[in-house]
Amino acid sequence: MVKIDAKIPEGPLAQKWTKYKADQKLVNPSNKRKLDIIVVGTGLAGASAAASFGEMGFNVKIFTIQDSPRRAHSIAAQGGINAAKNYPNDGDSIGRLFSDTVKGGDYRAREANVYRLAEVSNEIIDQCVAQGVPFAREYGGLLDNRSFGGAQVSRTFYARGQTGQQLLLGAYQALMRQVEKKTVKLYTRNELVEIVLVDGKARGIISRNLVTGEIERHSAHAVVLATGGYGNAFFLSTNAMGSNGSAAWRAYKKGAAFANPCFAQIHPTCIPVHGEFQSKLTLMSESLRNDGRIWVPAKIEDAEAIKNGKLKPTDIAEEDRDYFLERRYPAFGNLVPRDVASRAAKERCDAGFGVGSTGLAVYLDFKDSIERLGKDAIEARYGNLFQMYEKIVDDNPYETPMMIYPAIHYTMGGVWVDYELQTTIPGLFCAGEANFSDHGANRLGASALMQGLADGYFVLPYTVQNYLSDFINTPRMSGNEKEFVEAENEVKERFQKILDIKGNRSVDSIHKELGLAMWDFVGMARNADGLKKAVDKIKSIKKEFWSNVRIPGSKEGMNIELEKANRLVDFIEIGELMAIDALHREESCGGHFREEHQTEEGEAMRHDEKFAYVACWIDKGGDKDPELIKEELEFKDVKLIQRNYK
Repeated sequence: MVKIDAKIPEGPLAQKWTKYKADQKLVNPSNKRKLDIIVVGTGLAGASAAASFGEMGFNVKIFTIQDSPRRAHSIAAQGGINAAKNYPNDGDSIGRLFSDTVKGGDYRAREANVYRLAEVSNEIIDQCVAQGVPFAREYGGLLDNRSFGGAQVSRTFYARGQTGQQLLLGAYQALMRQVEKKTVKLYTRNELVEIVLVDGKARGIISRNLVTGEIERHSAHAVVLATGGYGNAFFLSTNAMGSNGSAAWRAYKKGAAFANPCFAQIHPTCIPVHGEFQSKLTLMSESLRNDGRIWVPAKIEDAEAIKNGKLKPTDIAEEDRDYFLERRYPAFGNLVPRDVASRAAKERCDAGFGVGSTGLAVYLDFKDSIERLGKDAIEARYGNLFQMYEKIVDDNPYETPMMIYPAIHYTMGGVWVDYELQTTIPGLFCAGEANFSDHGANRLGASALMQGLADGYFVLPYTVQNYLSDFINTPRMSGNEKEFVEAENEVKERFQKILDIKGNRSVDSIHKELGLAMWDFVGMARNADGLKKAVDKIKSIKKEFWSNVRIPGSKEGMNIELEKANRLVDFIEIGELMAIDALHREESCGGHFREEHQTEEGEAMRHDEKFAYVACWIDKGGDKDPELIKEELEFKDVKLIQRNYK
């Protein structure tokens, strides 16, 4: 029987983390050398955690599916990282960052975890500056800040449009320092394919060497998953094509609770889809909404003329432009949270005011900012993003407004964790986007990098040590124990079963079919009928996969199609659980918008009396329906109110 216990420390909210650290159990240096930790994933959360564990003196193994830790998807984050330092002196504080984050997540996050995130945010900036991360600076040399959605203060630190890359390089150098010191052993091109439990505790993993095809056993005293989100269940997303949810799903299949799977974020500023053979989408940073204004033609005939190539956006007079975010949300304007901006763009396009050849786009226009600040100032802030856009679209955004449309970007749901970031499986921890913990039903921009580094540098070093303090006399495992042998055999049988199908369809063709069903029925707007259709459709796709997929080659050596097929098996099941979760949550909140539950003005309508909880799903095996366990959310320091950005 799985039990949900958040293990939130007693006492006032602002003192909980301080109390936890003061009361945590420690491991002395000589005993740390006896203890092993496996970290899976080398993004910001994984790299910073492994570097911290190594510096503390533990023995660490870290795994990445990439050829270098630097290729982790954290590198793709563009706009910035939040912290409550209040450098602009505009009224920010830890309490305001906390309340903005809870409100931005539409009151579906755990207060204690969110407050801790806000509390350690300032330490992250100090850590990264000490590492040499080249944050943007003002003329006087102080770190610069810019605004992001869901806040009325400027709290986002940035490095042009390359913030994720620069932060990852900082974490990477900290990691590689420990690799050089031999406290951390790095395994590249190596994928977790199973988690090994011994006496109910996580004691290791089975991995597959993606170059040789060899199945390997690795034991440890604790395992940390930091493997990112499951957005690629939609096939087209802003995620890297290798990003997948399989490690998190392995945890679910082993008994870990999976929380709020339907909470997937749609990002409003993505380059629109341009063809049916497209394999991924490209994000344009939310930071662009600082200086860009979003609009569509106010006259439907102008929108039709643009679609037919008879007018250009520059032909539309100022009085004939509808700056719909500024019109609908005057207090926040273009800087409303992502879910709000995305739905507003969809509403305009659905009403026939969309632009581009498909009508599924809106404009992001920098004309006013260039006139006010000059082209050089805009180029200094966003130059690399403008270059990226021009290379993809073949249009100059300094002269012609960008075209953008919402797309799947981030998943707020994930493996359920308690205050210690431990899953319902003892010894199995989960960090960063792979867990559900900090963002509720919608993530504010610039908070993903904040959470990843908070978890890795400032939370896990305390909580994992607290757990391991009880295992200083627990001997290492050889990997020859029956649990490891059985897990390896199960993996080999799973791969062989996929190879033996020998059908007629490619992995990508089935994945695209899944993605289309997910976008149509489990996308920006959902309803009961559509979600029921999604469940039926996904079950038929699952049947099609297991009867008609074709994988060339063998399980020996490199086989990219086998890699993709193994991940697609999990994406199909993840998609089904997302639809089940969305069907059960009969309210609208954040990125989860049920058409049956909206205000007269078309905004999300929560039902706090029924759904103020974390939906924790437990796998029951086979074709049995998953079990729902609820973690009730208590709001003592913020007031439950309807979100209002007007």
